Amino acid sequence: MTGGGAGPTLVLVIIVGVLVGCGVNLLLERSLTRILLGIILLGNGVNLLIMLGGRPGVAPVVGTGPVDQMSDALPQAMVLTSIVITFGLTAFLLAIGYRSWYLTGDDEVPDDIEDRQIVRRAERDEAATADLGGEGADADPEQVDPEPARRRLRRGDGVE
Repeated sequence: MTGGGAGPTLVLVIIVGVLVGCGVNLLLERSLTRILLGIILLGNGVNLLIMLGGRPGVAPVVGTGPVDQMSDALPQAMVLTSIVITFGLTAFLLAIGYRSWYLTGDDEVPDDIEDRQIVRRAERDEAATADLGGEGADADPEQVDPEPARRRLRRGDGVE
């Protein structure tokens, strides 16, 4: 094994962790600008992680002798492909962000209509369970008769 070059030091591993952690944290936000920054940070962190992979202290090299050493193209090809994909996703999110800003003046991701309906339906089901004499989710199922609530749902009362 030939020596040379520094392997993945603790500083580089911490940098990868910080980039990926910040990227995931930003991805969980509701602003398209922060989501875009999170995708960029996450992509850069993963690219750095791929390039750090391999044997510590040795460049990504195939072959053992000094004559037949050649660079392993797989990590570079994977990172190049990842860069292209991240760039395409960045352009797409920039277009979506611009369109959202143009139409609404805001880049917040709104709640989905179906998500709101599911939340309302769950709240109605809790209220119906409480109306039937139950104690909510902790109620004994033998003491709660769900049939009146089912009849109301079949009739369409309260269904949006």
